[in-house]
Amino acid sequence: MRKALLTGVAATALLLAPVTATSGERHVTGAAIGAGVGAVLAGPPGAVVGGVIGAVVKGPRITQRRHCWIGKSGREYCDWR
Repeated sequence: MRKALLTGVAATALLLAPVTATSGERHVTGAAIGAGVGAVLAGPPGAVVGGVIGAVVKGPRITQRRHCWIGKSGREYCDWR
């Protein structure tokens, strides 16, 4: 019962954490992915360790940035990065 309660509290804290599209977004996504995997594999201690490791390693970028430029012909080109 205690493990289920701790896991629920940890999951709720992760869901309620403000995730903004800033330069630190990769740290947040890495921590969330690591905590989720750690919780599945080793329970609450695994969630903590996985979250720390995920924040250090970083996760994938969740936002896309549009990059536009003017070519030699004067035409505008754009792509997503």
